[in-house]
Amino acid sequence: APARRTVLRPGGKRKRGVERKLAMEESTRQLLEGLREAMRAERHGHTFYKTAAMNTQDPTGKEVFEQLAREELEHFEFLAAHYKSVLEKGQLSSAKLTGHAEVDPDSPIFSEQLRERIKDAHFEMSAIAIAVQLELNAINRYRELAAKAALPEVKQFFEELANWESSHYKAFLAQQQSLQDDYW
Repeated sequence: APARRTVLRPGGKRKRGVERKLAMEESTRQLLEGLREAMRAERHGHTFYKTAAMNTQDPTGKEVFEQLAREELEHFEFLAAHYKSVLEKGQLSSAKLTGHAEVDPDSPIFSEQLRERIKDAHFEMSAIAIAVQLELNAINRYRELAAKAALPEVKQFFEELANWESSHYKAFLAQQQSLQDDYW
């Protein structure tokens, strides 16, 4: 492809339209890259929570992990709709995330039976630790992408993604802290 030429006005100033177009192209590239990364993370989260649901011995934990797996898949599909819209139209979709359950950090993720066998709950404790880290990584990355965003609507979009993951993070962290002393 031929190199882009910078169009200069008399006096050496670039045309604003060219600058704006280059900024939009870079902003669109960053948005698509961020969406791809977010889609990958949601797919990994879906796989992890699905696996955790299949492997936990705790019935309440199984339900929670299954719900989280469904949510991660919904997040993936939501992000994919935005990705497709940006590719085809150059802008985010008007799609909104529906059915996103707020996870109450004070509500136990696992049943009381888990607490009774906590010393042997190695899988569940590992799953909680991994979930805490997955959610925290997602929050931090979405905040980083929001900070780098040139367009206000893209900034807001990534801030909303960070807020999505925040309720999961808080719930897992609270559960981890609640069980940690008994486990160790």
